[in-house]
Amino acid sequence: MTDQEEPSTAEELMRSRFAAFKRADAAWLLRTWHPSTRPDDLDLRDNPRWRGLQIVEVAGGGADADSGVVEFRATYLQDDGELGILHERSRFVRDDGRWYYVDGDLFG
Repeated sequence: MTDQEEPSTAEELMRSRFAAFKRADAAWLLRTWHPSTRPDDLDLRDNPRWRGLQIVEVAGGGADADSGVVEFRATYLQDDGELGILHERSRFVRDDGRWYYVDGDLFG
């Protein structure tokens, strides 16, 4: 994704970050994480096998917005072969025309 066009909405960034988690692209994840909350590094060696993404709700985060919230459910395969679900309400901001993930609240 780093060679592609910048996401123009918070939802597009959420989708690109899910794809980056699927392919263990730590560089894109760090690049799209807001500096105020971004970790120094990201170890994806124990990254699960991500399967699918369902967008539950989008609040704000449009092409002309400065912030937005995307609630999603992401499915993954656990080590025992069982299906797991990550349910999060993520916050995004746009700085200098570029969208960033800030943080999120987990459900369940």
